Amino acid sequence: MFRSGWLSNLFKKIPDLTTERLILRKIRLTDAPDMYEYSKDPDVTKFLLWDPHPNVEHTRNYIDYLQDRYRDGKYYDWAVVIRSTGKMIGTCGFSAVYPDHRSAEVGYVLNPAFRGQGYAGEALCAVMEFAFRRMALNRVEARCVVENEPSERVMQKVGMQFEGIARSALFVKGAFRDIKVYSMLREEFLQSKQKSKPF
Repeated sequence: MFRSGWLSNLFKKIPDLTTERLILRKIRLTDAPDMYEYSKDPDVTKFLLWDPHPNVEHTRNYIDYLQDRYRDGKYYDWAVVIRSTGKMIGTCGFSAVYPDHRSAEVGYVLNPAFRGQGYAGEALCAVMEFAFRRMALNRVEARCVVENEPSERVMQKVGMQFEGIARSALFVKGAFRDIKVYSMLREEFLQSKQKSKPF
């Protein structure tokens, strides 16, 4: 499973993930208007490492760059798409994967117009299912700036455990920020499935 190149081979043709209301698929150039809709918003990016997109052409160029990353199997993020409408409302996936340690870090971004409806948690659950079932990882972690309470609530709702605060761990928007760390282990995931509860 963890032979050389397995990760890039898996993500060169990133598989679709389907939930009750969502499809997680490869980000496409046609997603540029939907991505720009939320990526231009300073409130969306204020706790993130990247800045608001200045125009839709910037978003198109970014997505075009991602296509090369996909082809090389070096990009691990999905577009989050509402099944009933086909609208792309955000992204969810792995910001880092550590094959030698069978672990990964997950991240997600959601259009503010679609918050409060459980979409972020639904997408994150699908990615974690993929991590523990398909990738056979042992640990998945997520991090957020301590002030980013909406992101933290998503971690809590899917059953991740709070581990602590890494002090001044990231330089975000001109300042060193304390970072909250959450995680879930494979055994916890399997136990939650046996109990038929959302994890």
